[in-house]
Amino acid sequence: MKIIEDVRSVFARDPAARNVFEVLTCYSGVQAVLFYRLTHFLWRYRLYWLARFISTFARWVTGIEIHPGAVIGRRFFIDHGMGVVIGETAIIGDDCMLYHGVTLGGTTWDKVKRHPTLKNGVVIGAGAKILGPIILGENVRVGSNSVVVRSIDDNETVVGIPGRIVRKKAEDGGSFDSYAANSSGTSNDPTIQAINSLIERLAEMEEKLENASPKTSSVNIENK
Repeated sequence: MKIIEDVRSVFARDPAARNVFEVLTCYSGVQAVLFYRLTHFLWRYRLYWLARFISTFARWVTGIEIHPGAVIGRRFFIDHGMGVVIGETAIIGDDCMLYHGVTLGGTTWDKVKRHPTLKNGVVIGAGAKILGPIILGENVRVGSNSVVVRSIDDNETVVGIPGRIVRKKAEDGGSFDSYAANSSGTSNDPTIQAINSLIERLAEMEEKLENASPKTSSVNIENK
């Protein structure tokens, strides 16, 4: 069952988790997903008001808002959870993970697909906003507080406002890098490249000035 997988997935992603009872009673992210599984079932059977009512109660209890119409895959985990918002037409694949303050939001009032699609293995850092009917490819990592408004290919890491691709993630799965904290060392961001170029140029100028200083001093002594 999806519910059992949701609970078990916590132990693989949170070293603080001790036992199933603790996870069920103390993890608001898990509780929100359990409520969602119920409300989505009701939504599919067109019990719209009841689904929305339970969803609203779940938001009050957990601080997490998941629309019953969203489609969420297996082993989904919300860590910490407070402030997460997932819109009606959002689609989330298997093994995805969100941190607190994440928004999967829409950019239009039309009744169309207006929320993001997350493929398998996506991890979104705290406070990030993913907006519009865009697609994040498999194993994409989104850094904390980023704002992503365009589709991202598989295995890439995105940071900044607006979101910029900063590095290609190893396709073998690599290490767990939830906040994209280790991405700067291999960045191909043009802004970072320009800053690095300026720093290198300043270093070259300082070296030339240091090399020129002894010659200037010796000339002054001979003139005296």
